[in-house]
Amino acid sequence: MVLLNSVDQLLGHIKIVEEETMLLSKNSLLKLSAFLEKKSIEIDDDVAEALQYQDIISQQLSATIEAIESVQQSIHQYQHAAKEDETIALRSMESLDSKLTKAIARAKDRQQAFSGNVNHENDDDAIEFF
Repeated sequence: MVLLNSVDQLLGHIKIVEEETMLLSKNSLLKLSAFLEKKSIEIDDDVAEALQYQDIISQQLSATIEAIESVQQSIHQYQHAAKEDETIALRSMESLDSKLTKAIARAKDRQQAFSGNVNHENDDDAIEFF
């Protein structure tokens, strides 16, 4: 579980960094577009291609974020199930321990009863054998 917690935290950090990178890319594109519009500059094919690259980068970051979220969701589901299984197992072990403790106590009581009556041949409380 400790390893999964570390992986989950690392993925969470990567996700935050990618979200911040996407925001920076978006802000950069908006500022560049505003500058080009303000200066009435026409863009050539190379600049248009560069702007498309920036959009592709954002799409790739978004896809990676979705993959990270999917992995994190799987980790969280596994951790929840493992915790539930552990709780169930612990309850079962506690129940078994309680039953065994009671069984041992009954066995000891029976042993004491038998030991106490071993020399009493005519005693009404004596254990009878068939």
